[in-house]
Amino acid sequence: MTMIDFKRLCTRKTLIGLGLGQFLSLLITSTGFASSELAKRGINAPTSQSFLNYVLLAIIYGSILLYRRKALKAKWYYYVLLALVDVEANFLVVKAYQYTSLTSVMLLDCWSIPSVMLLTWIFLKTKYRFKKITGVIVCVAGLVLVVFSDVHAGDRAGGSNPRLGDALVIAGATLYAISNVSEEFLVKNADRVELMSMLGIFGGIVSAIQISILERNELKSIHWSAGAAVPFVGFSLAMFMFYSLVPVLLKINGSTMLNLSLLTSDMWSVLIRIFAYHEKVDWMYYVAFGAVAIGLVIYSGGDKDENQDPADVDENVERSKQDEEANSRNNSKGTVAGSSKS
Repeated sequence: MTMIDFKRLCTRKTLIGLGLGQFLSLLITSTGFASSELAKRGINAPTSQSFLNYVLLAIIYGSILLYRRKALKAKWYYYVLLALVDVEANFLVVKAYQYTSLTSVMLLDCWSIPSVMLLTWIFLKTKYRFKKITGVIVCVAGLVLVVFSDVHAGDRAGGSNPRLGDALVIAGATLYAISNVSEEFLVKNADRVELMSMLGIFGGIVSAIQISILERNELKSIHWSAGAAVPFVGFSLAMFMFYSLVPVLLKINGSTMLNLSLLTSDMWSVLIRIFAYHEKVDWMYYVAFGAVAIGLVIYSGGDKDENQDPADVDENVERSKQDEEANSRNNSKGTVAGSSKS
């Protein structure tokens, strides 16, 4: 790599993206850490953990939306369906911490990537080339190793029922994929503030109904203390910050930087498990992590045209057309001038 290429890579924009990406990665890891801590204390209220996040989204972004006093750009029932899917995705993944280890949840959550690819290919007509498909295959191979590792490790896997926990994570990751594709569609056809506020409002309503049905007795039985309240509130605050900052990173650096940044959350989770929980990690986890890491790097390192923002592509196409028209006018002037001289 030449010095010019190195300077081009180390731009202020890239450095900001790297820093913000690692902050998002730590936020995701912190939500996993908080959920795992609550599970160890016997607190089983996954919907309640996410409820405060939706309330914060509704209050903050809803206030901005009311201040604008503009009509919704998308139908309200789209947001109801999105909120339902998003709430249940959070419910399943957080519920999985009751049965399996922090490391398994963080690794298996990567299942959302091939799921997003499939859904965008079917519904948004996104085209993926061989390099990205290869990355997904390697990634899925790593996910299979995680499940096999939990079966092989048995009681040492860090949960009461690792196979059930793995199944819950995969189901939750699939719902996350549906939620992400839906958000992509709504952002393109509506507005980011509108999306966040409507997701917060309807997500809070769906969560409140589900809490009253499934978790009312669980909340009454919780003996609230600093040890229980801190991870409970910390989870919601981390989720709120994550929901709010992801669009910022996408705008600055695109989805490739986001995928590469969130990849390191698996590394942080392993470090937490080893140093904070003092648990032994089965050797297959390292093989699985390596496979998932390689697969995600291959996936994220797709062709330049694939990773480019559609808005940038349209801008470049428009710019090319203007350049062609300018060149045509210049050529025409040159031809006229040449004819006059002759």
